[in-house]
Amino acid sequence: MDLKGKRLLILGGSRISCEIIRHARKMGIVTAVTDWYALEKSPAKQAADEAYYENTSDIDAMVKFIKEKKFDGVITGFTDSVLPYYAEMCDKAGLPAYGTREQFDIFIDKDKYKNLMRKFDVPTIPEYRIDPDRFEETSAGISYPVIVKPSDSSGSRGITICADKDELKEAIAFATECSKAKEFIVEKYVDEAEATVFWLFVDGRYHVMMLGNRHVKHNQEGVLPLPVGYTFPAAVQPRFLAETAPKMEAMFRSVGIKNGMMFMQCKVIDGLCAVYDIGYRLTGSLEYINLKGMCGYDPLDMLIIFALTGRMGEPADEAKVDPYLGGRYSYNVSLLCKPGKVAEIKGLDEIRALPGVFNAVVAHPPGDAITPAMKGRLAQITVRVLGGADDIDTMKAEMKEIHRLAHVISDTGEEMILPGIEDSDYEGKLYEQK
Repeated sequence: MDLKGKRLLILGGSRISCEIIRHARKMGIVTAVTDWYALEKSPAKQAADEAYYENTSDIDAMVKFIKEKKFDGVITGFTDSVLPYYAEMCDKAGLPAYGTREQFDIFIDKDKYKNLMRKFDVPTIPEYRIDPDRFEETSAGISYPVIVKPSDSSGSRGITICADKDELKEAIAFATECSKAKEFIVEKYVDEAEATVFWLFVDGRYHVMMLGNRHVKHNQEGVLPLPVGYTFPAAVQPRFLAETAPKMEAMFRSVGIKNGMMFMQCKVIDGLCAVYDIGYRLTGSLEYINLKGMCGYDPLDMLIIFALTGRMGEPADEAKVDPYLGGRYSYNVSLLCKPGKVAEIKGLDEIRALPGVFNAVVAHPPGDAITPAMKGRLAQITVRVLGGADDIDTMKAEMKEIHRLAHVISDTGEEMILPGIEDSDYEGKLYEQK
């Protein structure tokens, strides 16, 4: 498909949006980025062919801007907050959007999508209904620990684990402050293994692309455990495909999902994937790199193509979807770093030269700071390394070698990388390929 010279507008200039620019450039597409940040605070603006400062929430102004600059398509990638505006501006400008405003409104609101999941018997995490104005009454009888979240945030912002009533009260105030809608959700905290499901939607057909273990690590005091890696396929995959995936497909049909991709983060409870977070979008875990390396198709490329044509790429891409990865294994090593200023990242050339590595993507280059406010958030992930292997032992050895080679050094000469995956983290979690 020849898209050379087509003009693509990217909403949001964070560093991870540079991934969209990188992929679009390979297709010969002219890239532009808009957000309200200054150029020096917007890495994607610095990388794009064109940089603008339009307010993405002003729909009429955005439609006028899109038409004046003759953009052929609009895309947004890695955050929930822009999605409803994206759908509305595309609709008014006559350009493709992979989801509708109504669909995004459901899947960025934890309360709404959990209610939808219950309607279709999709497993989810139990929650408590707390009224801040009647706190003492409505919080009575809660079994701790619980986890409090903003109803509409992403990236682990505003989330707190609470051990008692006093902590719960403080956490509700914090989550409300972090929520655009000023709403929160209180769930039972389930300290179980985690898994993430990645879906691909093409013209109303639904495919599970991958289901992987999300390896989280309690390597920092007083904050939510964060992922240090992913491994695919997870041992729970066969049961998920047989029992839970059909219920999710019925749920997608009920709200008219047709195109795009979605990730679902789950707790594994009694062998079932209970969903606790959803994103109807790309995610910072960069799973499209795994899928390109393992199966030969790229969901990010497909979303770029959709933005410019209204179609999710060629039918051949859809035919390549295989959650069992052709009998092989894939991984994502996520290097978490403690607060500090990054002075140097060592070992990247050696890591990229390893036989199974597809890519190593830097989220915080030298000069960036991991601030105390980032502690307990996905923003602590400084480098992601993605790869594949023919067998479990080879994959484990390569992931261990990545940790041996990688060093993120602070401006005070300290090692910033926090502890990662250990041998015990794999036990019983990987599907044994025949």
